[in-house]
Amino acid sequence: MAARSTAPEKRPGFFSQIRSLYTFTQQQFRFLPWLLVGILVVGVGLGVLLGLLIQPVQWWTVLLWAITGLLAGILASLMTMTRLSTKAMYVKLDGMPGATGHVVSTFLGRGWTASDTPIGINPKTQDAVYRAVGRGGVVIVGEGARGRLARLVGEERSKIARVAHGVPVHVFYVGHGEGEVPIKDLAKTVKSLPKKLDKATIGAVLKRLDSVSQGLASLPIPKGIDPTKVRAPRPR
Repeated sequence: MAARSTAPEKRPGFFSQIRSLYTFTQQQFRFLPWLLVGILVVGVGLGVLLGLLIQPVQWWTVLLWAITGLLAGILASLMTMTRLSTKAMYVKLDGMPGATGHVVSTFLGRGWTASDTPIGINPKTQDAVYRAVGRGGVVIVGEGARGRLARLVGEERSKIARVAHGVPVHVFYVGHGEGEVPIKDLAKTVKSLPKKLDKATIGAVLKRLDSVSQGLASLPIPKGIDPTKVRAPRPR
């Protein structure tokens, strides 16, 4: 029997992460190479211009300013690529079952508690309901056809009303129809809610909701999305 290795798992290096980030983003935005080159050229150009404007003009000062402009261009390129990779990720997530769970469990920040597992699901249609609890109250997010979600959302609202009376409850539906929230705007919309609860109240609400929540381990979870494959890698 072979002995198990005790060596820690080797994580991708910085340049490996940058390469993965570039590849992921470039698949969605074909103009990315030209954009990054343009940012670098502009950065060097601005550096050279500053070197020529500062008196007295010396060749080595122009060179130093050019290098400074190059470094600034590299930083701006990384920031631009990160922003574009986030947009590319949302494009891939849009319309995929389980995308809502990935967003609420990853992008709401430390002030919110949510799971990527739905609290309610229709096994036949894969319509699902997710819940998040934070400073803004309790948020219910429906994923699927809005008309078919009425029962699942109603059941969750009734549950919240029983155990957390008076706590603000907000309902959002993910989609592109009237009154719906696109997946790319979901985290921003939830985080913009007025702050109504303190940390102690949030903890109490979570305990009460957990006590009445029914396990969903026996129910089929929507297939078709693996967040680890969709998520845009970020450079450390």
